[in-house]
Amino acid sequence: MKKILISNDDGIMAKGIIRLSLVAKKFGEVYVVAPDSERSAMSHSLTLRRNLKVWEVDFPVEGVKAYACDGKPADCVRLGVLNIVPGKPDVVLSGINYGFNVAGDIQYSATAGAAFEGAFQGIHSIAFSEDSKNIHEVTDKYIEDILRELLDKPLGVNEIWNVNFPACHIDECQGILEDRIVSTDNFYENTYHEKRIDDKTVEYELEGNRILKGTEGTDLDAVLNNYVSIGKVKNVG
Repeated sequence: MKKILISNDDGIMAKGIIRLSLVAKKFGEVYVVAPDSERSAMSHSLTLRRNLKVWEVDFPVEGVKAYACDGKPADCVRLGVLNIVPGKPDVVLSGINYGFNVAGDIQYSATAGAAFEGAFQGIHSIAFSEDSKNIHEVTDKYIEDILRELLDKPLGVNEIWNVNFPACHIDECQGILEDRIVSTDNFYENTYHEKRIDDKTVEYELEGNRILKGTEGTDLDAVLNNYVSIGKVKNVG
C-alpha cells in the first residue's frame, strides 16, 4: 500500500479535496496537508519570512489523517514530505481543483505548484482539476481508473501528470485524450476596469473572458471539446 499525500489550493474543507481523498483511500494510506483557506493563483511560492502553523483537523473522510496549514499549497506539500508523513510519501496528489488548469494558466496555478513541489522533492506527483461548473459526472466516472493508471506511470525529473476533467454530463463526454501538450493559446482574455478612488488612488478590477478554442493536440482543445485531458508538464523554472 502506498503512502499518499494530498493537498490543494481551495482549502482543506473544499469538496474537491474530500472527493479526491475518498478515491485515494482505495490505493493506500492517505495524509492530507492543505491550506486552512483558499490560496489560489499562488503558483509554486513558499513562505519564507515567518514560521508556519499546522494543526490536526477533523476531516470528513474516515481513516484519513488531515492537517490544516496557514501557509501556501507548496508549503503544505513541503511540510508533508519533510515532516508530517512518516518516511515520506510515495505519491503527491493535488486537487481536485475548482477550475481548469490548462494552457498558460498553469504558470499561476497553485494546484500545479503543489504538485511541482512534490516533484521537486522527488515524489511522483499528479494534479487534478475540473471546470468550475459543479458538474462532476465525468470526474467521478473516470478519476479512479486514471489514478490507477498514473500512480506508477513514469515521469521525468521535475515533471508532473496534469489531469483536467470537462464540466459536461457523462453522455456528452467524448472520452479521454492522453499525451496532451500544454496549449500556448490564451485561456482567458484579461482586462482591468479602472475606477478612480481619489486624486491619488486608482482601483483596478480584473475581468477575464474565456477563450473558446484551442490548438489541436493541446490540453485546452481537449477540455473545450468535452474530453478528459491527460498530459505531462515539466517545471523548467
